[in-house]
Amino acid sequence: MKSREQEYKEIFIAEALEYYDALNRHISTLEKQPDDDQTLAEVFRLLHNLKANSKAIGYLHISDVSHKLETAFSLIRSKELAFSDEVVTVLFDGVDLLGELITNIDNNEETEPDPVLLRNLDIIVENLSESTIELAKVQKYNTTKALSLSDLVYIQIKKLDHMMNLVGELMIDRDRILSISKGTDNDELKSVSSHLYRITEDLQYSVMDARLVNIGSLFNKFPRIVRDIAAAEKKEVDLKLSGQDIQIDRNILQIMTDSLLHLVRNAVTHGLELPGEREKKGKPRTGQLRLSAQSDRENVLIELSDDGNGMDIKQIKRTAVERQLVTAEAAKGLADEEALTFLFEPGFSTAKEVTEYSGRGVGLDVVKNAVDSIGGRLTVHSEKGRGTTFTMLLPTSIAVKGALLFEVDEIFYAIPLIHTEQVVALDKDEIHEVGDVMVASLKGETVTVVYLHELLNADETDMRLGDKSRLKGQVQNIVVVSYNNRKLGLIVDKLYRQQDIVVKPLSKPLDRIDLYGGVTLLGTGKVCLVLDVPATTRYFIYKRQG
Repeated sequence: MKSREQEYKEIFIAEALEYYDALNRHISTLEKQPDDDQTLAEVFRLLHNLKANSKAIGYLHISDVSHKLETAFSLIRSKELAFSDEVVTVLFDGVDLLGELITNIDNNEETEPDPVLLRNLDIIVENLSESTIELAKVQKYNTTKALSLSDLVYIQIKKLDHMMNLVGELMIDRDRILSISKGTDNDELKSVSSHLYRITEDLQYSVMDARLVNIGSLFNKFPRIVRDIAAAEKKEVDLKLSGQDIQIDRNILQIMTDSLLHLVRNAVTHGLELPGEREKKGKPRTGQLRLSAQSDRENVLIELSDDGNGMDIKQIKRTAVERQLVTAEAAKGLADEEALTFLFEPGFSTAKEVTEYSGRGVGLDVVKNAVDSIGGRLTVHSEKGRGTTFTMLLPTSIAVKGALLFEVDEIFYAIPLIHTEQVVALDKDEIHEVGDVMVASLKGETVTVVYLHELLNADETDMRLGDKSRLKGQVQNIVVVSYNNRKLGLIVDKLYRQQDIVVKPLSKPLDRIDLYGGVTLLGTGKVCLVLDVPATTRYFIYKRQG
């Protein structure tokens, strides 16, 4: 993986070379149309940006030459300097020097600018005397200079999206061909299909890699944001960033930008206390805010932690009961992690509640929906008086998902691995009926389980989701999924394998069925429904409440 500095340098070089080409074009235009104010303004803008960018990244020679050229064009715009042939020659040479400095950045020894050229530029921008013309004549243009192009290109995201869709189609046909080849004695077909599999896999990862960006491109915007919010709130906040080198799909980062901004703003505004209040609690005056990213297999884990007020779990339960989201009796038995899931209900926390966590829930449903839309997971952990942590588990790619394949009632299904906690086989006797549901003990934790066939086919008059007698056979295959701090065991008929799938949206009017996130085609040519875990979990809760 590239370092952050290397990626920034590559981006700078690619952009600087574009500026260099544009400057050459614009100066040629100005030779013919010296009074073209729009072109003059564009040249000035390009030089100003190049000066600022090169100074920020530490290339001071480039910054110095850009500054001299910027000053010269400023004088030309203000009519203090005539755009004469002699001046044009010096300016062209100055732009050529910029090109040389940019293309030689990777050399161990930094290229020194030509002192005669720098002297001419200084005369142009400082003396404005007749000596300008005399000195300009000593410039020598190298006819032996080679033309060069950048090793980097900019490409529109929509073009990469299109490529990813084509790769997805190719993967579906690849799996089909591989399946056909396994059922024949044709060695040549088997060899070609095996090679096709490897090539397609390489192509898939190449396209996915081209879409990756460093998460620092988003994280590095937050120090200024936090500073501004903290100043407005009269709070002292120390923001710690880590994991800026972690890479993620650019589209996913774009979708999550507003959500992360919302969480950061909430943390500073509602999570962290005022300096005086923190001192009374024995805390440092300065609140700590930590934004981190790390790789987790095929996913990226983003965490936002503060050491502020934390959530008042008792108040959350009271509000949930008041809003009829849960009965008073059921609320008493809720674990803290489960109670926190109410924060993601639409408009759960409003300014009307004068509580310590007032405002922390506003808009969290929007954040949750954004995470769900890309197949990610959002969880929250909090301790009253000690702080809150929001954790987002995001896929590195949207188009291709790792999934678990299984069968229920002779229908093929897939569940994205990002929502899959574990897969277990239990004896029927290890599953117990408690009230209106079935439960099982998994790794010391009591988890509610449901036969997926019954859940998907239950009608309004048949709510017996906890009827153990309906289970087939003695051994039960259970896929444990997790959503919104809740775990649910889905009993399925047959388990198959894990594989990467390309999810296709359902056609109208089937796209209205919330339980399915789309479909994919298996190598056998059979259609496989992709289960939407958030929707399935919500549907189960709705069915329980009857």
